[in-house]
Amino acid sequence: MKASAEAYPKRWHIEEFFNTDQALGWHRAGTMNVHIRFAQMSLALIGQTVCHQFRTRLGTPYSSWDANHLARDLFFALEGDVRVKNDTILVTYYNAPNVEQLRAHYQNLPDKLAAENIRPEIPWLYNYKLDFRFR
Repeated sequence: MKASAEAYPKRWHIEEFFNTDQALGWHRAGTMNVHIRFAQMSLALIGQTVCHQFRTRLGTPYSSWDANHLARDLFFALEGDVRVKNDTILVTYYNAPNVEQLRAHYQNLPDKLAAENIRPEIPWLYNYKLDFRFR
């Protein structure tokens, strides 16, 4: 009994994780194939990481929203377009919230990555760079 009481705080954080991000693919299992499940869990973890960074960078009230709330009230409301210019994929958003915060983190992204000695080309996008604009 003592061990379960000591481990309870750790358990609570795991429950919060699944409650907040279960819509990223944790709430169902489409198959029992180990390779497919591993890929699904890997992609869900990547999605969770990206959403967490995005929430952190946008701040309140977005930092407390779960995955469904983010999708419904933020991502589905965005308007924009995608274009290719030279070796860069340009994503332009027209009605993004907290535009100045987003610009600080995402606009001129290839230059910011190169300044941190991170290769800005994305191998699975045929080595294109990805950049964002906010209007």
